[in-house]
Amino acid sequence: MNSLLSKEVYEYLGEFRYQLRKFQKFSDSAAQRLGLTPQQHQLILAIQGYPGRDFATPRELAERLQITHHACVGLIDRCEQLEFVSRRENPEDGRSVLIEVTPKGIQILEKLSEIHLEEIKKIGLFKDF
Repeated sequence: MNSLLSKEVYEYLGEFRYQLRKFQKFSDSAAQRLGLTPQQHQLILAIQGYPGRDFATPRELAERLQITHHACVGLIDRCEQLEFVSRRENPEDGRSVLIEVTPKGIQILEKLSEIHLEEIKKIGLFKDF
């Protein structure tokens, strides 16, 4: 059977997946070394990195993290207990809340982000800010 794609394409896609997995493993280990689960790190990064603002709704975060709304609320609850995030009323919709990163969460996120930027530099994907 003849393939429609070249060997070069498969090699590129294979390398891309490999680099993603390596980075994911690095990221998970870095979070754990600083006392966070990978999911907690992803949550506070998703909030602080939300486009155009530094808060998000649980529904937006569930989409960003690609998890169910119910799982996201549980993750938010655990992060709130650890004082990484806080909830506040949504002034535009009384049925929902807004999730923000606390100063404690920002402090640990900055450490992790610095480590991650260094790793991204190593693999050649760094964007100069």
